[in-house]
Amino acid sequence: MTHEADIAVVGAGAAGLMAAITAGRAGRRVIALDGARKLGAKILVAGGGRCNVTHYAVDERAYSGSSPHAIRNVLGRFGVDRTRAFFAELGVELKQEDTGKLFPVSDDAHTVLDALLRAALDAGVEIRHPWRVRTIAPAEGGFQLTREDEPAIIRAPRVILATGGKALPRSGSDGAGYDIARSLGHTTTPRILPALVPLTLPASHPLRDLAGIAFPATLSLRATSGKPLAEFTNAVLLTHFGLSGPGPMDISRHVLTARLDDPAVELTMNLAPGQSPAQIDSALLAARGLSVLRWLTHAVPRSRTVPGHEAPGMPDRLARLIAAHAGLDPGSLVTSLSREQRRALVEAIAHYPLPVTGDRGFTYAEVTAGGIPLAQVRLDTMESRATPGLHLCGEILDVDGRIGGFNFQWAWASGYTAGAGASRS
Repeated sequence: MTHEADIAVVGAGAAGLMAAITAGRAGRRVIALDGARKLGAKILVAGGGRCNVTHYAVDERAYSGSSPHAIRNVLGRFGVDRTRAFFAELGVELKQEDTGKLFPVSDDAHTVLDALLRAALDAGVEIRHPWRVRTIAPAEGGFQLTREDEPAIIRAPRVILATGGKALPRSGSDGAGYDIARSLGHTTTPRILPALVPLTLPASHPLRDLAGIAFPATLSLRATSGKPLAEFTNAVLLTHFGLSGPGPMDISRHVLTARLDDPAVELTMNLAPGQSPAQIDSALLAARGLSVLRWLTHAVPRSRTVPGHEAPGMPDRLARLIAAHAGLDPGSLVTSLSREQRRALVEAIAHYPLPVTGDRGFTYAEVTAGGIPLAQVRLDTMESRATPGLHLCGEILDVDGRIGGFNFQWAWASGYTAGAGASRS
């Protein structure tokens, strides 16, 4: 059986739904196809089930992958203000938290997904699922899409590919979209890696014994030459396997990418965010009547704070580990430390080594690093330069953002641009 549409959208996640809604509102006959039995899995798990819709301040500096200029171009077509207005129109009120993240006031991701699905229905979009696309091939007047295990065919002059990357494969993002894109003349980046993914430490590493502890820190990545590669200040969560939380997840794509070229790349942690070794040393010299443990738990200074972690000092068990790493008795007085002991403590605080062994893989990653470069699409319509009539949006492209709603904002912006571009064409 053959079905006709003006535009076929492959993938009904965040980017695909935005593209379908935009095209449907423009009066186009839209069929959106998704292989999942339950739609919107990534939306429902995002932000701990609350769905971090966007961030109050978004620009290209929050992203990696394709060129910043190209990313800025697409983001500018549907910015944060338009995102807020779009969701307000759908009846989804957003609230801004101290971190700058925007969530629905309901604190329930279903609010976001349900609103998007209603908007698609209102725009006349026909959503079919589970309908897993097997092939997309050029045909007379456009494209022909075939389904796995069935003879069903859909024909459309325009196709929007929004299949996602490889992160969270149980949601349907298993990388199949890359094969479809390649069959239509595209290439992907040489490396496709997990991003926003927890990092693992050696089985014997003492931090793994402190699972459940969270604290603010600055994570710094340096090449073996000493060249700074990346730095993020945010909360760190210790786990039974190693490192999670916003800080480690933000820096993960940089660690994994750098390790491929420089296996000895160094990741360190500063437990006094915003403080240099000299400043930490000065604070230590000024301490009076405090034990090492008391100073670590109550007086370690910070000039950068992370919401929820504003107070100075560090958790008791972490403080004891730092003292042991410096070779100190936690009960000894700060004023009794020799210069060498003081330097060892400062070094342990400012440059605690994190010998990452790997990551938790795409199963636990929130997004994909790598994909189809933006140079292969026309930025005003997201239309393929290789295959006219094909548009691409969302995570399938080589754009990945920091934690905090940036990847959803990319989905809204690129999805809108693809939907509007396909409609105009």
